[in-house]
Amino acid sequence: MSDPALNDFAALYASFHQPIALLDCGQKCSPYNQHAIPFCCDTRHAIPTAYLLEWEYLRAQTDLWHLWQAPEEQETARLREQTPVGQVLIACQGYTHCQRHYRSLTCRAFPFFPYLNLKGDILGLSYYWEYEDRCWVISHLDQVSPHYLSEFIATYDALFQAYPAEKEAFRYHSSLMRRVFSRRRRAIPLLHKNGFAYKISPSNGRLRKLPITAFPQFGPYQVASRLPFPDEVAAMHRPLHSTPTIQPVANTHDC
Repeated sequence: MSDPALNDFAALYASFHQPIALLDCGQKCSPYNQHAIPFCCDTRHAIPTAYLLEWEYLRAQTDLWHLWQAPEEQETARLREQTPVGQVLIACQGYTHCQRHYRSLTCRAFPFFPYLNLKGDILGLSYYWEYEDRCWVISHLDQVSPHYLSEFIATYDALFQAYPAEKEAFRYHSSLMRRVFSRRRRAIPLLHKNGFAYKISPSNGRLRKLPITAFPQFGPYQVASRLPFPDEVAAMHRPLHSTPTIQPVANTHDC
């Protein structure tokens, strides 16, 4: 990733700073994590990556980040082997020490990635489906801010123009999602760049518009949505456990 247009990460970050939702979604998911940490900020569930130039920028600007390392060398080696070329695994000092203007691109994008059709056009954004059981936003897509959606699309449009290989990585990941969802006989959820919500048929790419509130909920959020009283929600909290996976700029591994 050596294009000069992407060397100014301060400008790139400034153009992609809107929060996903008006509320703090981390407060919604953390009660379901046994460590009481938002899942996206817990490297026991998701490990961020950074582009090499992005990592150099962050190192020069802040002490927030360091290279991620597992307690066991074997686990560190395993996940580094899965890390996309030109990226490194990173970890921050923790969500209570977050410096929002120095969040990595993966932090800003998570749990979403740009969804591309067969022609390679960005249709909008979909999500990393392996986090359906943990991420509150995935179960509440109606809470995604239109300003966030707009900045997300603009950021990845600029990224793809400057770095075509990155576009191909997400094109592959979109095709992977089609294969996975086809096997599961599921439609792909899409927040279209035109501002509407759609279901995509993974077999033929056909788009079907639907109310954004019609998307399903998952895991504890599905159960909680059916409970009428807040104290019932508190009573049913059952912390989720997981082995860590990479929170990628582009994840090219089947799930």
